[in-house]
Amino acid sequence: MKLYSTVMKEAQAEQVIEKSRFITHVKPVSSREEAEAFFKAKRKEYWNATHNVPAMVIGDHFQIQWGSDDGEPQGTSGAPIVQMLVQEGITNVAMVVTRYFGGIKLGTGGLVRAYTSSARIGLEAAGIGDVESMVALQCKIDYKGFNKVQSHSFDGKGSIEDTEYTDQVRFTFVCDPADEEWCRETLDGLTAGSLVIESSGEKLVCLPRE
Repeated sequence: MKLYSTVMKEAQAEQVIEKSRFITHVKPVSSREEAEAFFKAKRKEYWNATHNVPAMVIGDHFQIQWGSDDGEPQGTSGAPIVQMLVQEGITNVAMVVTRYFGGIKLGTGGLVRAYTSSARIGLEAAGIGDVESMVALQCKIDYKGFNKVQSHSFDGKGSIEDTEYTDQVRFTFVCDPADEEWCRETLDGLTAGSLVIESSGEKLVCLPRE
């Protein structure tokens, strides 16, 4: 089940509008402190820019929403970026749109369009992923049984992660909640009942949007 969407990686994008240069930096974040450190770093990097407009949306229910116009007319830059992110359902993201003024004023509407379009190309560069809640089964088996599990396709319904090799093999088997019963039965059948599921939990997985 999809919980929310976020960006897949840190990225940069750039465009020129009416001789003004707009540089967008995007980063996935999980806290306000992480976002603020990102903003500080970009302000330092682009210290000579006309504006460094920051915006962040954080939390699985968009609990933190903040943006600043950084000297642009009120409501023309930071707020429209935040509104666009929330409307698109994108969270856990920090963004800075840097502007080098090119001498031509864009007007209120033109600024809103320029900053939101700059935000969009930044998102395109970073890639959008949908975060889903998956089942994580903590498993233990001998090496012979693990070889059978590892070589099975599971019809693409499950994957093996975090494998640890000791006297036995411990690994995490991740699958969609809807496929959990089928995967449990398949694991049991492959290993003739020798696989031990020590615990079951939740794992958040970010899948790239097609």
